[in-house]
Amino acid sequence: MTAPLEASPGSSEAQPEAALKGMGKKAIQGRSLGQIAWMRLKRDRVAMASGVLIAVMVVAAIVALLLDRVFGVINPNAFHQELIDPEQGIPTGPLGGISLDHPFGLEPINGRDLLTRIFAGSWISLLIGFAATLVSVVIGTIMGVIAGYFRGWVDTVISRLMDVFLAFPLLLFAIALVGVVPDSAFGLGRDGSRIFVLIFVIGFFSWPYIGRIIRAQTLSLREREFVDASRSLGARAPHVLFKELLPNLVAPILVYSTLLIPTNILFEAALSFLGVGIQPPSATWGTMLSEASRWYQVDAWFMVFPGLAIFITVLAFNLFGDGLRDALDPRAR
Repeated sequence: MTAPLEASPGSSEAQPEAALKGMGKKAIQGRSLGQIAWMRLKRDRVAMASGVLIAVMVVAAIVALLLDRVFGVINPNAFHQELIDPEQGIPTGPLGGISLDHPFGLEPINGRDLLTRIFAGSWISLLIGFAATLVSVVIGTIMGVIAGYFRGWVDTVISRLMDVFLAFPLLLFAIALVGVVPDSAFGLGRDGSRIFVLIFVIGFFSWPYIGRIIRAQTLSLREREFVDASRSLGARAPHVLFKELLPNLVAPILVYSTLLIPTNILFEAALSFLGVGIQPPSATWGTMLSEASRWYQVDAWFMVFPGLAIFITVLAFNLFGDGLRDALDPRAR
């Protein structure tokens, strides 16, 4: 039988402290859920590209608002009738009047520059999309958390209220309400009052969609051990709702918000297309499509670029929302 080996003080045998000493803090540092989600999101090139595009569009919309309404540098209603055929009323140049001075072409009849109008109308579409989503998320989150946590008659009342809102003919109500609101309502001016009403109608009547999702998530979370532990320590309902449940609902709220924004942008475009949204001569993507629908047979390019603006915006939000959902899913690899 051989004697057991003994490691000398200078031996290179396994010494846990010595082995980990040179690895640095980063090698043994844990990652939070946010860091893990960010790592997953960075690996999704499509989602990252969509996020960059969304950021660029938001910055462009803010710049357009400043240049148009604050500094008056750009004029989306400037006429260029010298570039319009007086007999047919369409741009004289090829492809709807596309040139170096007018990369997206011109509108028929008045010759307004399409690029300037798309640029100037971006802030209205994005503002309504973001603000209406914020209204829906705030109301839906509060109602969903309350219904899922308290259950009982509270859950019954809120759930039936959701059913009423979901069965409400939103499009018809929006057409009726926006159509009768005077331009000088609320002291906000013509465009301001229309934007306020659209945000209210779209946001207030869309909260049940996210409310149902948050209610289902809350019903699952309220049975978890950390909620029972908090209640056993004497925590009251507001503490459990806002300190325990709400932080664990951030992921579904963010994901659904990114998917709800393009829906609201499309809804605003549909109302403007029907003539009850933002009124001319103010530029919005839906209003431009409505005007282009009368000219598509002789000047199809008038319809292409506003349609592409809506298509690219909605696609970018949907792709980013899908990537964000995968990144925040704890079961994703």
